Amino acid sequence: MFIRQVFMAVLGASFGFIVSGGVFTVLISVGLIPRFAGKMHIARHIFVLEEMVVLGTLVGDFLSVFSDYGKIGEWVLSRQIFGVRATEGVWHAAGNVLLILFGIFSGIFVGCLALAIAEMLNTIPIFARRIGFRHGLGIAILAVALGKLVGSLIYFTQAVYLYG
Repeated sequence: MFIRQVFMAVLGASFGFIVSGGVFTVLISVGLIPRFAGKMHIARHIFVLEEMVVLGTLVGDFLSVFSDYGKIGEWVLSRQIFGVRATEGVWHAAGNVLLILFGIFSGIFVGCLALAIAEMLNTIPIFARRIGFRHGLGIAILAVALGKLVGSLIYFTQAVYLYG
């Protein structure tokens, strides 16, 4: 039984390393981190940006595997820092703000990653040339982004994820 557990732990860690190596390879191959550093004019701090990506990935992995350590809400609500009702209200408001910020930054990151991959493959210029699209490409990209935004808002506000 112990040998089986050790074997499963080694397999799980190995597969995790393979997947994370693939994710970091994609990020490196599309040059996303150097592009962020160039756009933010902080190229001298590129190593800090790279370390933050790795640290964020490791923290997310840790919290997804050991979810008991990520239950900050239970800890805050059990302490009743501001009193019974006030603590719940403050925690729910802070939680909503954190969720909104996380959603915005996750969307920015995923959008930048998708555009970096598309740019790397030169799909947008090839597509524009093939359909004879000369003017208004920026408006078309903005329309696609706004369409995704509206679709996401409908998906989450109407709780479509609950029933498909």
